[in-house]
Amino acid sequence: MFADDPTTDPADTVATAPPAQPEETDLTEGAPDVPAAAPSDAADQVPSSRGCEQGWYYKASSKSKDYHKGVGAEQANHNGTSRTAKSTFTSDVTGTVGIAYTGELNVKGSAAVIEISGKFGVTVSASLTAKLGNAITVDTPARKTTYGRYGVYRLKSYGYSQYTYVNCGKGAKHNVTIYTPHRVGWAIWED
Repeated sequence: MFADDPTTDPADTVATAPPAQPEETDLTEGAPDVPAAAPSDAADQVPSSRGCEQGWYYKASSKSKDYHKGVGAEQANHNGTSRTAKSTFTSDVTGTVGIAYTGELNVKGSAAVIEISGKFGVTVSASLTAKLGNAITVDTPARKTTYGRYGVYRLKSYGYSQYTYVNCGKGAKHNVTIYTPHRVGWAIWED
């Protein structure tokens, strides 16, 4: 659910379980600032007359879904009455969420963002900021607890880094699972 989406009815989109999350310990937060060095087999590559621009490239292959990365503490409100009640959650911190990945991302984050945006026709960024003070109001059913967490949804996609040599030869593919910031919003669920 996204707080700034006026077409979304909170009563229709409240999940009954916390949003699925990647294991944080498996992820490397932040993309490399500079591309990785050339692979050690670069000496085996002989230049040809046509030539290619040598360096690391990222190629996106498929996408999955959005995963929510919270900013600040998870919030909760229990409705102990026999009627539906309104719960209002307000973000209490500002935080920036960037790219996260597993595998070998041997290019700058901006190169991966451009490739993913172009391949899938979506708008993703190297980072997005979830700001202090954003509020959302949702229905909490009788005898239920509603939870809210404000943050950034990151699109999970798959691809690979590959080195291209000056003779247009290609190095080994290095698989990457990458989470790129997609939109700011709330994750809401109940139990």
